[in-house]
Amino acid sequence: MIKGIIDKLFKPVPQPAHPKPQQISPAEIEALIDAKLKEHAAAIHPTPEMEQNEKQPANQDDYKLTAKQIEYALSLIDKVSHEFELAIGPAELTVKDLNRLIAYQKFKNKGTLVNLVKKGVLKRKAIGVN
Repeated sequence: MIKGIIDKLFKPVPQPAHPKPQQISPAEIEALIDAKLKEHAAAIHPTPEMEQNEKQPANQDDYKLTAKQIEYALSLIDKVSHEFELAIGPAELTVKDLNRLIAYQKFKNKGTLVNLVKKGVLKRKAIGVN
């Protein structure tokens, strides 16, 4: 038994025959080269889909709001409706605008509302006009 184990450990394991390398036909080589050239050309000259992806906002704060976020932003604007009103459509509000409204609600800093007026999101109500 021990002799059998020792024989297995020290005898060389027969190597399987090496598979013969596959030859590639010239037509297959040309097809591979054409595919690589098309891939390279696509990388150099962007398609309209790629250009649209590049035009998306670079900053996450410039994304449009969801329906619930719009509803929340409108409720925050309603709290300052005695002095300000929405100058754009609710669908045009961005995450950055919502963050500024939340900052006003939290810190009561008029500067955040002034920034929204400068951006054109809010406008001051005309006081005393009949």
